[in-house]
Amino acid sequence: MPHGATQDIAARPEAALTAALGRRSIVLVGMMGAGKSSIGRRVSIRLGIPFVDADAEIEKAAGMSISDIFASRGEAEFRAGEARVIARLLEGGPQVLATGGGAFANPDTRAAIAAKGIAIWLKAEFDVLMKRIKRRHDRPLLKTDDPGATLRKLMQERDPIYALADLTVQSRDVLHDKIVDEIVNALAGQLGVAGAAGAAGAPEPGDRRS
Repeated sequence: MPHGATQDIAARPEAALTAALGRRSIVLVGMMGAGKSSIGRRVSIRLGIPFVDADAEIEKAAGMSISDIFASRGEAEFRAGEARVIARLLEGGPQVLATGGGAFANPDTRAAIAAKGIAIWLKAEFDVLMKRIKRRHDRPLLKTDDPGATLRKLMQERDPIYALADLTVQSRDVLHDKIVDEIVNALAGQLGVAGAAGAAGAPEPGDRRS
Protein backbone atom coordinates (compact mmCIF):
# COMPACT_ATOMS: atom_id res chain seq x y z
CA MET A 1 0.00 0.00 0.00
CA PRO A 2 1.43 3.45 -0.85
CA HIS A 3 2.70 5.40 2.14
CA GLY A 4 0.25 8.28 1.46
CA ALA A 5 -2.72 5.89 1.59
CA THR A 6 -1.52 4.57 4.94
CA GLN A 7 -1.40 8.13 6.28
CA ASP A 8 -4.93 8.80 5.00
CA ILE A 9 -6.28 5.80 6.87
CA ALA A 10 -4.38 6.80 10.02
CA ALA A 11 -5.83 10.29 9.84
CA ARG A 12 -9.47 9.22 9.70
CA PRO A 13 -9.98 8.50 13.42
CA GLU A 14 -8.56 11.93 14.32
CA ALA A 15 -10.92 13.49 11.77
CA ALA A 16 -13.84 11.71 13.46
CA LEU A 17 -12.66 13.03 16.81
CA THR A 18 -12.44 16.65 15.64
CA ALA A 19 -15.88 16.31 14.03
CA ALA A 20 -17.27 15.13 17.38
CA LEU A 21 -15.47 17.98 19.14
CA GLY A 22 -17.31 20.57 17.04
CA ARG A 23 -16.50 24.12 18.16
CA ARG A 24 -15.33 23.07 21.62
CA SER A 25 -11.77 23.63 22.78
CA ILE A 26 -9.47 21.05 24.32
CA VAL A 27 -8.28 22.88 27.43
CA LEU A 28 -5.12 21.65 29.16
CA VAL A 29 -4.93 22.46 32.87
CA GLY A 30 -2.38 21.60 35.54
CA MET A 31 0.67 22.82 37.37
CA MET A 32 3.52 24.80 35.87
CA GLY A 33 5.97 22.35 34.34
CA ALA A 34 3.31 19.75 33.50
CA GLY A 35 4.00 20.18 29.77
CA LYS A 36 0.76 21.88 28.74
CA SER A 37 2.39 23.97 26.01
CA SER A 38 4.81 21.39 24.59
CA ILE A 39 2.29 18.53 24.65
CA GLY A 40 -0.54 20.83 23.60
CA ARG A 41 1.32 21.80 20.43
CA ARG A 42 1.69 18.13 19.51
CA VAL A 43 -2.00 17.42 20.19
CA SER A 44 -2.96 20.32 17.92
CA ILE A 45 -0.77 18.94 15.13
CA ARG A 46 -2.23 15.44 15.58
CA LEU A 47 -5.79 16.75 15.37
CA GLY A 48 -5.18 19.49 12.80
CA ILE A 49 -6.59 22.30 14.93
CA PRO A 50 -4.86 25.48 16.20
CA PHE A 51 -2.79 25.65 19.37
CA VAL A 52 -3.16 28.68 21.63
CA ASP A 53 -1.13 29.46 24.76
CA ALA A 54 -3.22 31.53 27.16
CA ASP A 55 -0.15 32.99 28.91
CA ALA A 56 1.25 34.22 25.58
CA GLU A 57 -2.10 35.83 24.78
CA ILE A 58 -2.17 37.51 28.22
CA GLU A 59 1.32 38.92 27.62
CA LYS A 60 0.25 40.17 24.19
CA ALA A 61 -2.87 41.84 25.63
CA ALA A 62 -0.93 43.46 28.50
CA GLY A 63 2.16 44.37 26.49
CA MET A 64 4.44 42.89 29.16
CA SER A 65 5.62 39.55 30.51
CA ILE A 66 3.72 37.53 33.11
CA SER A 67 6.53 38.24 35.61
CA ASP A 68 6.23 41.98 34.98
CA ILE A 69 2.43 41.87 35.36
CA PHE A 70 2.85 40.17 38.75
CA ALA A 71 5.52 42.65 39.81
CA SER A 72 3.76 45.84 38.71
CA ARG A 73 0.07 45.00 39.06
CA GLY A 74 -0.09 42.12 41.53
CA GLU A 75 -1.55 38.64 41.30
CA ALA A 76 -5.19 39.70 41.73
CA GLU A 77 -5.09 41.94 38.65
CA PHE A 78 -3.23 39.26 36.70
CA ARG A 79 -5.92 36.69 37.57
CA ALA A 80 -8.71 39.04 36.49
CA GLY A 81 -7.01 39.65 33.15
CA GLU A 82 -6.31 35.92 32.76
CA ALA A 83 -10.01 35.11 33.22
CA ARG A 84 -11.01 37.69 30.61
CA VAL A 85 -8.49 36.44 28.06
CA ILE A 86 -9.45 32.78 28.50
CA ALA A 87 -13.16 33.61 28.19
CA ARG A 88 -12.38 35.40 24.92
CA LEU A 89 -10.20 32.58 23.60
CA LEU A 90 -12.90 30.00 24.31
CA GLU A 91 -15.10 31.76 21.76
CA GLY A 92 -12.61 30.76 19.05
CA GLY A 93 -12.71 26.96 19.16
CA PRO A 94 -11.99 24.36 18.11
CA GLN A 95 -8.44 24.65 19.38
CA VAL A 96 -6.02 23.20 21.89
CA LEU A 97 -5.74 25.79 24.66
CA ALA A 98 -2.93 25.62 27.23
CA THR A 99 -3.78 27.53 30.42
CA GLY A 100 -1.62 28.88 33.23
CA GLY A 101 -1.29 26.91 36.44
CA GLY A 102 -3.75 29.01 38.43
CA ALA A 103 -6.38 29.59 35.73
CA PHE A 104 -8.59 26.60 36.55
CA ALA A 105 -8.88 27.73 40.18
CA ASN A 106 -11.19 30.54 39.04
CA PRO A 107 -14.81 29.27 39.25
CA ASP A 108 -15.92 31.52 36.38
CA THR A 109 -13.12 30.17 34.18
CA ARG A 110 -14.06 26.57 35.07
CA ALA A 111 -17.67 27.31 34.14
CA ALA A 112 -16.60 28.86 30.83
CA ILE A 113 -14.41 25.85 30.04
CA ALA A 114 -17.25 23.46 30.94
CA ALA A 115 -19.57 25.34 28.56
CA LYS A 116 -17.19 25.62 25.61
CA GLY A 117 -14.52 22.99 26.06
CA ILE A 118 -13.23 19.73 27.48
CA ALA A 119 -10.77 20.12 30.35
CA ILE A 120 -7.82 17.72 30.58
CA TRP A 121 -5.63 17.70 33.67
CA LEU A 122 -2.00 16.97 32.82
CA LYS A 123 -1.10 15.52 36.19
CA ALA A 124 2.57 15.32 37.14
CA GLU A 125 4.36 14.19 40.30
CA PHE A 126 6.31 16.67 42.42
CA ASP A 127 9.76 15.36 41.38
CA VAL A 128 8.91 15.63 37.67
CA LEU A 129 7.62 19.19 38.07
CA MET A 130 10.56 20.30 40.19
CA LYS A 131 13.12 18.95 37.71
CA ARG A 132 11.44 20.77 34.83
CA ILE A 133 10.85 24.02 36.71
CA LYS A 134 14.51 24.28 37.77
CA ARG A 135 15.39 24.86 34.12
CA ARG A 136 13.21 27.98 33.98
CA HIS A 137 13.40 31.32 35.79
CA ASP A 138 10.08 32.85 34.75
CA ARG A 139 7.77 31.43 37.44
CA PRO A 140 6.67 34.36 39.64
CA LEU A 141 4.97 32.21 42.26
CA LEU A 142 8.18 30.24 42.85
CA LYS A 143 10.42 33.24 43.51
CA THR A 144 10.59 32.33 47.19
CA ASP A 145 13.28 31.19 49.65
CA ASP A 146 12.12 27.57 49.28
CA PRO A 147 10.64 26.93 45.83
CA GLY A 148 10.14 23.23 46.59
CA ALA A 149 7.99 23.94 49.65
CA THR A 150 6.05 26.55 47.66
CA LEU A 151 5.43 24.06 44.86
CA ARG A 152 4.19 21.40 47.32
CA LYS A 153 1.81 23.92 48.88
CA LEU A 154 0.47 24.96 45.47
CA MET A 155 -0.05 21.30 44.53
CA GLN A 156 -1.95 20.63 47.76
CA GLU A 157 -4.20 23.61 47.07
CA ARG A 158 -4.72 23.05 43.35
CA ASP A 159 -4.77 19.28 42.79
CA PRO A 160 -8.33 18.86 44.18
CA ILE A 161 -9.45 21.62 41.78
CA TYR A 162 -7.62 20.12 38.80
CA ALA A 163 -9.38 16.83 39.63
CA LEU A 164 -12.64 18.51 38.57
CA ALA A 165 -11.42 18.36 34.96
CA ASP A 166 -13.26 16.06 32.56
CA LEU A 167 -10.20 13.87 31.98
CA THR A 168 -6.86 13.20 33.66
CA VAL A 169 -3.70 12.10 31.83
CA GLN A 170 -0.41 11.48 33.62
CA SER A 171 2.46 13.71 32.47
CA ARG A 172 5.79 12.01 33.03
CA ASP A 173 9.22 11.64 31.50
CA VAL A 174 8.32 9.55 28.47
CA LEU A 175 8.17 10.49 24.79
CA HIS A 176 5.63 13.25 24.35
CA ASP A 177 3.98 11.31 21.54
CA LYS A 178 2.98 8.61 24.04
CA ILE A 179 1.20 11.19 26.18
CA VAL A 180 -0.42 12.63 23.04
CA ASP A 181 -1.70 9.11 22.23
CA GLU A 182 -3.17 8.85 25.72
CA ILE A 183 -4.83 12.27 25.42
CA VAL A 184 -6.33 11.37 22.05
CA ASN A 185 -7.58 8.02 23.40
CA ALA A 186 -9.09 9.71 26.46
CA LEU A 187 -10.84 12.26 24.24
CA ALA A 188 -12.12 9.47 22.00
CA GLY A 189 -13.69 7.78 25.00
CA GLN A 190 -15.17 11.05 26.21
CA LEU A 191 -16.64 11.88 22.79
CA GLY A 192 -17.74 8.36 21.90
CA VAL A 193 -15.28 7.98 19.00
CA ALA A 194 -13.76 4.50 18.68
CA GLY A 195 -10.03 3.92 18.36
CA ALA A 196 -8.86 7.45 17.67
CA ALA A 197 -5.26 6.62 18.57
CA GLY A 198 -5.14 3.01 17.45
CA ALA A 199 -3.76 0.57 19.99
CA ALA A 200 -1.49 3.06 21.70
CA GLY A 201 -1.72 4.19 25.30
CA ALA A 202 -5.31 3.79 26.47
CA PRO A 203 -6.15 6.01 29.44
CA GLU A 204 -5.94 4.50 32.87
CA PRO A 205 -9.14 3.43 34.64
CA GLY A 206 -10.58 6.28 36.63
CA ASP A 207 -9.33 8.95 34.25
CA ARG A 208 -12.87 10.33 33.91
CA ARG A 209 -13.33 12.90 36.65
CA SER A 210 -16.86 14.13 37.21
